[in-house]
Amino acid sequence: MVTVVYMEHIRAVLIDIDGVLTVSWKALPGAVEAMERLRAADLPLALVTNTTSRTRAEIARRLTGQGFPVSADDILTAPAVTAAYLREHHPDARCLLINSGDVRADLEGIEIVSEPDRPESERPEGDRPAPGSGAAPDVVVFGGAGEEFGYTALNAAFRHLQSGARLIAMHRNLYWRTAQGLDLDTGAFLLGLERAARVEAVVTGKPSAAFFGAALAHLGTSASDTLMVGDDVESDVLAAQRCGITGVLVRTGKYQPEAVEAADGTPDRVIDAFADLPELLGR
Repeated sequence: MVTVVYMEHIRAVLIDIDGVLTVSWKALPGAVEAMERLRAADLPLALVTNTTSRTRAEIARRLTGQGFPVSADDILTAPAVTAAYLREHHPDARCLLINSGDVRADLEGIEIVSEPDRPESERPEGDRPAPGSGAAPDVVVFGGAGEEFGYTALNAAFRHLQSGARLIAMHRNLYWRTAQGLDLDTGAFLLGLERAARVEAVVTGKPSAAFFGAALAHLGTSASDTLMVGDDVESDVLAAQRCGITGVLVRTGKYQPEAVEAADGTPDRVIDAFADLPELLGR
């Protein structure tokens, strides 16, 4: 009973997307209806995601296509927060982006350069040498893993780091859930690169405190009044709790009981799915 009263005092909600609302961009059962209930209760919410393959506008289109009542203004992505970090801490830096997907629209004001010796036929669509791309990058930026995370790209990043480039990662998730099962993500490659180059990446997306701070500022709420719901016990839930945000773990997406048992803490609550959130909040 005490927990229910506490949850009724939540004034805003942060929501992970992949594995919580959708899997492979298909709405999970009851997720649309649950969000509609939160909207009807006038509960401020923001969708916070480490998704690095799509822009905020494209994510909004995908979600509205599934029936979710959201807009691009409701979405805070790791690329958008990364861009803000780069503008503040590395202005005018040449950035080598290794990422699966084109999120340049959310990297406004950032100079993205390509490997000067990379054949044009091997570049991702829309990837062309930027002004200054003949010079070594100042910063290596890791986005989300995919085919772009091959030996050639990782070895080039390794060499740049040895030459003094800084390393920034939009996240360090080890894996993510797809319709086919779990797939490797950036963290699996990042760990080896950090050890080989003897550097430590600055992480700008979840689980960084800066990301959650940006999310709270976006909503204009305090940590004590806000709840975070996610499927990753470490990056979503416990990271939010370390910032003073209430953490709720869902048993969908990448949820694995063994990961919860091995975690460094305990979620404030665990529910079966996002569909159960309105009832938990008393809405």
